[in-house]
Amino acid sequence: MAKLLYIEGSPRKERSASIAVARAFLEEYRKLHPKDEVITCDLWSRNLPPFDGDIINAKYAIMHGQPRTSAQAQAWKAVEAIISEFTQADRYLISTPMWNFSIPYRLKHYIDILVQPGYTFSVSPQEGYKGLVTGKKVTLIYARGGAYQDPAAADLDLQTKYMQTILKFIGFKDLDSVIIEPTLSGSPEEKEKLLQKAKQQAKLCAV
Repeated sequence: MAKLLYIEGSPRKERSASIAVARAFLEEYRKLHPKDEVITCDLWSRNLPPFDGDIINAKYAIMHGQPRTSAQAQAWKAVEAIISEFTQADRYLISTPMWNFSIPYRLKHYIDILVQPGYTFSVSPQEGYKGLVTGKKVTLIYARGGAYQDPAAADLDLQTKYMQTILKFIGFKDLDSVIIEPTLSGSPEEKEKLLQKAKQQAKLCAV
């Protein structure tokens, strides 16, 4: 039995295009992989520890090979728990809207917790930076109001660029993407057609 971790990046829930398409993926995935476990990480209800105080000091103590205080060690456990949940999954689904050309701050916060040396990547004089989350597949569902696949607006798309860059940095090579755009223009009929097309694409990624 494999484990799929679904990371939900939108706070809009029933009004979210990215979540609606992610749910179509999950419906198909459960049909195709009925024995697999699906875990949902809703970033808007998850308690993400602030990366300051004892946590940031613990990070630098680890990086520099220095001993941690008991308070730092205790605080770091919250980071390790989130990383462990992530790295123990066999497959991933991430849904996110575009905010200010990039991703919501809660998703960025989550990523800043995950991306730690010795846990999701390593660095050495011999190999340089090396991702440690390898041999796994991730499907990304992106929603955005504008048409950023248009070459005239492509430079503003920091959403897909950032997600692909950071996931490849920690070791992912097998990435599927489904893009829903533009969600803020067109008639209701056109928007529904756009959504249905994205749902069909997402189902094809669920194999």
